[in-house]
Amino acid sequence: MSDFNQDFWSLYIAGITLLGVLACLVLLIVTAKKTSNSPSDNTTGHVWDEDLREMNNPLPLWWVGLFVMTVIFALVYLFLYPGLGHNAGAFQWSSRTQYTQELAKSHDQLKSLYARYDQQTIEQLAKDTQAMGTGENLFMNNCAQCHGSDARGFLGFPNLTDKDWLHGGTPDKINESITQGRIGNMPSMAAAVGTPQDIDNLAHYVLSLSGSPHDSVKSHLGKDKFTVCAACHGADGKGNTALGAPNLTDTTWLHGWGTNAIKAMVNQGKINVMPAQKDRLTASQIHVLTAYVWGMSH
Repeated sequence: MSDFNQDFWSLYIAGITLLGVLACLVLLIVTAKKTSNSPSDNTTGHVWDEDLREMNNPLPLWWVGLFVMTVIFALVYLFLYPGLGHNAGAFQWSSRTQYTQELAKSHDQLKSLYARYDQQTIEQLAKDTQAMGTGENLFMNNCAQCHGSDARGFLGFPNLTDKDWLHGGTPDKINESITQGRIGNMPSMAAAVGTPQDIDNLAHYVLSLSGSPHDSVKSHLGKDKFTVCAACHGADGKGNTALGAPNLTDTTWLHGWGTNAIKAMVNQGKINVMPAQKDRLTASQIHVLTAYVWGMSH
């Protein structure tokens, strides 16, 4: 894919674009000079349904004028705005720049609203009705797409209303998650665990940790295989918030419950990404959003 970043492709796209625009003018000129096959009756010689003849009348001047103006507009546009490969245009405009400017303007307009929130702690904000209304709006616009409008999550997206936190549920950790984002990575452990039967036994052992229905014989056989999981989930299976490794001893199953779901995780692994919000939200907005998220579980 790096080949597409080379200057050749920029020049190639610019050339194709300009040739396409100029070809429109050439087409207009060529067709205007083309003579009729039957100049005596001003037809093109094409006849349909025995007596329906195609006339060779010139294009109306207003149509030709609009066509030429369209071509000129295209050339002016390509000079002023990006459209020719890497060329940014005379105005140096870009959608990213415009977005950044509008976002900064919006943040400036909201400074006065968030000023009083900055002086309050997370616990105080969680009891402030107006602050929580603002936090709810922030959540709906930036978090609800993944965690749901009720914050209870979906398969693969954590429930924010319970006490189960992959990275810790303190205000500082929630703020850190929102600001920096998170990347959860469980590698495929199939090769380390062993045979498909070993993986099946391990799945039953994992179920036993939470008291879920399981095969006790398979669970006993799979206990030794759990050593490859203990590095992240802990020898007792209670997880590790420093790594974001889930607690396997409770009844919260982020990616599905049952032997099939556990075996799929062992065989295929899983990568989950929560995008960082630091470039979209101000520190004050994240402060209020942190209070809203923290408050839902308290």
